Amino acid sequence: MNNFLKEFKDRGYYYQCTNELGLSDLLNKENINAYIGFDSTAPSLHVGSLLQIMCLRLLQKHGHRPIVLLGGGTTRIGDPSGKEETRKILSEKQIENNINNIKKVFRIFLKTNNPKLKPIFVNNYKWLSKLNYINFLRDIGKHFTINKMLTFDSVKLRLEREQSLSYMEFNYMILQAYDFYELNKSNKCNLQIGGSDQWGNIINGVELIKRESGNHAYGLTTPLITLASGTKMGKTEKGAVWLNKEILSPYDYWQFWRNTDDRDVIRFLKMFTDLSLEELDNVKNKNINELKILLANNATAMLHGEKEAKKSLYLAKNTFRENSTGENLPGIKVTSDVLSKNIVELISFVNKDISKSEIRRLIKSNAIKIDNQNIQDEKYIIDNSFFSDKGFVKLSIGKKKHFKILN
Repeated sequence: MNNFLKEFKDRGYYYQCTNELGLSDLLNKENINAYIGFDSTAPSLHVGSLLQIMCLRLLQKHGHRPIVLLGGGTTRIGDPSGKEETRKILSEKQIENNINNIKKVFRIFLKTNNPKLKPIFVNNYKWLSKLNYINFLRDIGKHFTINKMLTFDSVKLRLEREQSLSYMEFNYMILQAYDFYELNKSNKCNLQIGGSDQWGNIINGVELIKRESGNHAYGLTTPLITLASGTKMGKTEKGAVWLNKEILSPYDYWQFWRNTDDRDVIRFLKMFTDLSLEELDNVKNKNINELKILLANNATAMLHGEKEAKKSLYLAKNTFRENSTGENLPGIKVTSDVLSKNIVELISFVNKDISKSEIRRLIKSNAIKIDNQNIQDEKYIIDNSFFSDKGFVKLSIGKKKHFKILN
């Protein structure tokens, strides 16, 4: 088996391949260009996209060139895969800003001094915006049957749930197939990688390339990552775990990995760090908390640099000391209007995903602290005098969640 495919499997990235033997032979013969598409629906990608980024990084490691397709065109339509409702339509300016912000992360993960491995950035708006509808239907649409399109999960599941699926979204899989065809033609791209929910879209692209040009192309999918708890990768009670530091601080990113479920730690060390499989085999029997710190340090250093990883570890050690002031925590600005209500409203503002009934239960069980002092009254109010000495207040929710409140 080809070395790239072997490591791809060993790290837990592999789910399906359109023709594994053919792809392995191709990868053994030559270095190829391979792409993954990312729609630009937000000003940052989140951890849910990190597995795909790691796949591109692994491609580079094995001498293949990654193509990053930023879907300026398809973002205007919306991929129905795994979605329960139509995507919100963004303005052209929003999409352009999102693309520029998302590129920053790829330039960190796919940084290289080798011009032959340097990532190629493409925006599918370049070719999709120029399509003539009649010509497109005649030349490309003829290769797609409604019968087959209805069998793909991205469509079938929405229809089974009797959820609305617009004709615009229904066309998405044709446009994604056309993207692969276009990249095969213009960038000699032989491989598309995507999540397992993209399988139908990828197959369409492979078949379109074969019918239109006679070229052989391949599709490779990764499993959809869920946590041991059953929740979706990239989501926490505080919201999405963003990759751009302007939206999520390096410390909060470090904490996300540090709080990994015990059952996920080894799996995530394989998937989301550059530690070799031999190194991981040697440390797998270490104390679980040491492994969590190893994961947090390596994942954070990869995105934000060694300095921020060490700083986050130092900050975490100090923050979780019983009498730490919380001075180095990222600050959260809270208005006087929120402060003037009560401690329940303050916590609800700071941590929006925790219910007020749960906050009241935590107060009764002595799990809420202000500046390391237990709060036992749900009507407790923090006034401006609390900020006079050091300019902030440390709010603790249980043993693991600490916030620096600024007025």
